[in-house]
Amino acid sequence: MKNKIKVGMVQVNNSFSGQNYLPLSLGFLVSYAEFHCKNFKDFEFLNPIYKRVKVKDAVEQYKDCDIVAFSVYVWNNNISMRIAKELKKVNPNILIIVGGCHIPERPEYIEKYMNDNPYIDIASIGEGERVFTDFLEKYPTRSWDKVESLIYRDGGKLITTPQAERIKDMNEIPSPFIEGYFDDLIKDNPDESWIGLWETNRGCPFSCTFCDWGVGFKKKVSKYDLEGRLYEEIDWFTKNKIEFIFTCDANFGMYKDRDLPIVEKFIENKDKHGYPHALSVQNTKNSNKVSYQVQKRLSDSGLSKGALIAFQSLDKKTLKAIRRSNIKLDVFYELQAKFMEDGIKTFSDIILGLPEETYESFTSGVSKLIDMGQHNRIQFNNLSILPNTEMGDPEYIEKYGLDIVENDIINIHGALGEWIDDIYETQHMVVGTKSMPGEDWVKTRTFGYIVGFLHFNKLFQIPIIIAKSVYGISYKDIFNKFVTENESKTGALSDLFKDFYQHARDMQNGGPEFVSSKKWLNIWWPPDELAFIRAVTEGKIEDFYEDAKDILFSIFEEKGIKDYQSVISEAINLNKSLIKLPNQTKDLEVKLNYNIWDVYNSTLLGKQTLLTKGNFNYEIDRTTETWDSWEDWCTKVVWWSNKKGAYLYDCTAVKSTKTKNKVMNYEKIESEPFGDDARYQ
Repeated sequence: MKNKIKVGMVQVNNSFSGQNYLPLSLGFLVSYAEFHCKNFKDFEFLNPIYKRVKVKDAVEQYKDCDIVAFSVYVWNNNISMRIAKELKKVNPNILIIVGGCHIPERPEYIEKYMNDNPYIDIASIGEGERVFTDFLEKYPTRSWDKVESLIYRDGGKLITTPQAERIKDMNEIPSPFIEGYFDDLIKDNPDESWIGLWETNRGCPFSCTFCDWGVGFKKKVSKYDLEGRLYEEIDWFTKNKIEFIFTCDANFGMYKDRDLPIVEKFIENKDKHGYPHALSVQNTKNSNKVSYQVQKRLSDSGLSKGALIAFQSLDKKTLKAIRRSNIKLDVFYELQAKFMEDGIKTFSDIILGLPEETYESFTSGVSKLIDMGQHNRIQFNNLSILPNTEMGDPEYIEKYGLDIVENDIINIHGALGEWIDDIYETQHMVVGTKSMPGEDWVKTRTFGYIVGFLHFNKLFQIPIIIAKSVYGISYKDIFNKFVTENESKTGALSDLFKDFYQHARDMQNGGPEFVSSKKWLNIWWPPDELAFIRAVTEGKIEDFYEDAKDILFSIFEEKGIKDYQSVISEAINLNKSLIKLPNQTKDLEVKLNYNIWDVYNSTLLGKQTLLTKGNFNYEIDRTTETWDSWEDWCTKVVWWSNKKGAYLYDCTAVKSTKTKNKVMNYEKIESEPFGDDARYQ
């Protein structure tokens, strides 16, 4: 009997909280080939490599293969190329074929990629299913000239074939879930906890220059059928007890007739059978009524813990340069108010280092978003140049003066030493532009850390909101004051903030995005989160509040505002009393002279409540949630609350009596101190 052609498949994904992703790209390739390849029965497909393993183990697994195919992107290129290189050393007859989003599509770039990696025999460019099938059919003859979208070696030359058209009918691609591609993988790895990567459509109608979906031929959106496909795949996830589903769609929530029914199907399955536990989606860029309904149903059902309302930038010149059509601000304000009223946490994201952005426009945009109700979380993402994006073209880089450095990719909250064989993946990060020179970039990056630390980590959010809502001091003025004041001062707060500056400068020199800490969970922390941990655990919290109060008071003095001290002091003390900490054994009753808690909460809900003098009693619930150790607190409060913004205890009114609407004398809040220094050792 004729020996079958052995095929190894590699799609290395990073693990997430001990879970691993099912290799969807490989599933598409093999499922399509099984239905469309004329000689499919001649091939034997081995179980894929789906996570980081030692190179020697990968080589041992596939050294006797005839073909090894790699799905490559920015997060796995280096380890994939190392495995390919070592396989070629051990068995020069192995044919190495690569594909995926990392493979350059411009001719000069793909030739350089092939020359830099001489152990690659063939590269597939663009969408891979049909190309891979054609490749398999031609494998017996080794004649690739009729296979579209390839670059291959012919003697000492590189030959490129014409670009193939995209698959128009997505149902032409059989489901790897329904057709059983992952069955053996799951059976052979019984102890594995899986994340299901999932695609309901392919393409994106937008043209953002920083995204590889913005390329012209990818703009058309093609969809899979609901009946007979997507609903059955959801049933497959449920049957196989896949806890977490991550959708690969660029714009989930755009299509009323599809996306809402999909969510309802997930809810139905979860309610009946307990699975899946969570559904993560990339919310559509043009957030609307449909996206609100989608996000609300996800949140109400427990499938999601919050809604992303994406912006990237609020500057008109920047949006034009990146070809980004943002959600309208009035729509954002409306959605934000609805989500808050429904008790649904939202978060937004801003990209630092975009073309035409300046320190002034960036800080104005951030302050605008906060002013419009985003008090939960803004993610400040560093701009990286991805393969096959318009932003990566030399002409674009030169036009906007993009200063680019290469640094290691570090997973947020990733374990130290998680890169097996010390093979790090790298990214190309923008650390300066014509409009935002290097030092301005450092200052802007520091601004983001400071806003995260003070406002979104909730350490100083209450007095900041009171200063804005009661006294009219802009968020921008407050944050800028904290940025500039700490450049020349000393003290607990300045020490933390100077670390922000230094970390930004280190990134400019190719350093990592995050800060390592062996002491605190042995992971990589965002700088603002680690500063939060340090302030509390090193006994610096009282000094922090004194320093922060001095800076905030100085703003009032500069603006000539009178009679603010008692109100702001009370707001600071209330904020301090509400910070979640471990080892709390009893609830705390506080007595306020002003309705600060009501003013604060009204602002969070997009409403307005006047500051009122009176007697306001509240109980702070410190015992419903408890953490037995600082490590437990670091994990569940600082880390897991990152997007939820759940850093403050619940606070409930006990009783209140109002007097006249006039800010008068101040009586200190009756609260407990954080404790003895010994608690922080």
